[in-house]
Amino acid sequence: MVLTLLILGFSYSDLITYYSEESLYTDEIILSKQTQYQRIIVTRWKNEIRLFLNGHLQFSSRDEYRYHETLVHPALLAHPAPKKVLVLGGGDGLAVREILKHKNVESVTLVDLDSAITNLFSEHGILKELNEESLKNSKVTVINTDAFLWLEESDQTFDVVLIDFPDPSNFSLGKLYTTAFFHTLKRRMNETSVLEIQSTSPLFARSSYWCIERTIASLGFYTLPLHVYVPSFGEWGFVLAGQRSIQFKKDFPKDLKFLNIQELESIQTFPQDMSRVPVEINRLDNQALVRYYDREWNRILD
Repeated sequence: MVLTLLILGFSYSDLITYYSEESLYTDEIILSKQTQYQRIIVTRWKNEIRLFLNGHLQFSSRDEYRYHETLVHPALLAHPAPKKVLVLGGGDGLAVREILKHKNVESVTLVDLDSAITNLFSEHGILKELNEESLKNSKVTVINTDAFLWLEESDQTFDVVLIDFPDPSNFSLGKLYTTAFFHTLKRRMNETSVLEIQSTSPLFARSSYWCIERTIASLGFYTLPLHVYVPSFGEWGFVLAGQRSIQFKKDFPKDLKFLNIQELESIQTFPQDMSRVPVEINRLDNQALVRYYDREWNRILD
């Protein structure tokens, strides 16, 4: 009797989840999956695909190229000859797709916590089409583990490090933007290495953005703040950094949809409402970034 009730309970909970998600998302849900770490929803409207993790939009196929071109190409153009690239997060393979446009890159290591994401974007027909089957490329190694722990245990060094973590909405994520994290990461870099990290919106979360930039700079990195307009998100920010001042090559890959020499210059200019503000450095013992982020985004959502 108890077993029957449990089975019925699980069945009804699945139905409740299904109908509640149908009411939350205006577009057709083509994939819904609960993993150990997060809820994955993929929707479709005509030819537009959207990925949601725990209810938060991660990308729209209509404009994700703006985000991923800005995340990837400035960093690779800032290194004289990038051969080894590390990607932390980015299990959808869209950043890897952009990296592989640089033919001199010899290896890409992708470290993402959730194997369900990397498996979906390796095997699902629509999703692997979006990333051009980048995760199956012979140059790419996928590792599913905690990025912080992996960095502590690794003895490899990389020419370029690209970081596409979720926004610092809680303390578990906030630790990935602390001085402790970047200090560990710095040991996986050499004097010519560069890193670039997605850094939330400098318009909607201005203090959060500049907190990330200041935290990286506090470890002796030269930083170059960048931002781009992505219609699905609005203004979005990135921080490019290296142990030398940033200088760009001009040999852009072919077939980019957004980034060129002119746009690379324009994304370095911040208008007054996104300009630098005084902020604390984000440390494990203060988690200043999570406090900034919570305050700023709650103000937008209220």
